Amino acid sequence: MYGFRVSHNSIVSIIPEVCEAIVAEFGPEFISTPTTEDEWKAVATQFSEKWQFHHCLGALDGKHIALQCPSGGGSLFYNYKGFHSIILMALMDANYKLLWVEVRAHGSAGDAQVFNNSELKEAIDCDALNIPAPEPLPYDDKAMPYFIVGDDAFALRTWLQKPFSLRLLTMNERIYNYRLSRARSVVENAFGILANRFRCLHRTLQQRSTVVTSIVLACVCLHNMLRELRPNENPAEVEHLHCMRFDHAASRCDPPGGRSYAVRRYPSQCTPASVPQTSPDTSCQF
Repeated sequence: MYGFRVSHNSIVSIIPEVCEAIVAEFGPEFISTPTTEDEWKAVATQFSEKWQFHHCLGALDGKHIALQCPSGGGSLFYNYKGFHSIILMALMDANYKLLWVEVRAHGSAGDAQVFNNSELKEAIDCDALNIPAPEPLPYDDKAMPYFIVGDDAFALRTWLQKPFSLRLLTMNERIYNYRLSRARSVVENAFGILANRFRCLHRTLQQRSTVVTSIVLACVCLHNMLRELRPNENPAEVEHLHCMRFDHAASRCDPPGGRSYAVRRYPSQCTPASVPQTSPDTSCQF
């Protein structure tokens, strides 16, 4: 504050405006969910080449963003880790870039509940994202579906794979868990890179939940921009970063100012009833 000779009451009004401007300018360009088969296959090729896990379309997980408990928030924002937060839910590609992001749920919600009520799941269920049809894996002739990967918090589906239970695993199941864990680690690593690059995410944010949402989305836009324009920046940070695993439980509740980004459009086969409708001031689609 003193270094720039700007009063704190001016900074309070400047930060939300700057964050909203960053999201409005860079969001459509740098946060975009694939919507064609070729785009999805390009993501799957990255996972095959970098992590040796075929047919993977992204890694899904959530991160708690700590904030001061909003007025009247009660226990809605209080998570199982022991602090108040909102949840950043994201789908990552193999290069630590966020393909889809939603900053919407209270900290008391669980990953599965947040995802089940998300735009991304609705778009997948109504086949709006043009996920490629099943194809054989390399050196095989049996068709296998394309899928995203998640941890034990998510439900097993043909388009979402999770690890086997840790009890009485066969050797093949252990190998599968190892390969899936390597592919899924990109989302945890990306969260760590994001927080280390924008250190405000390491501490408890004191702003209102709507402003926190704008700050997080602005950080995501800038992170994606840097990953695209400077993919080889800080390679040691990328390769050796250690991040926490997130195991969430509880119910979902949408705070005011929740935002979902990057599911850009729905084709005609998606009926209005199957697509979540949100007001312009609380959600934005790219």
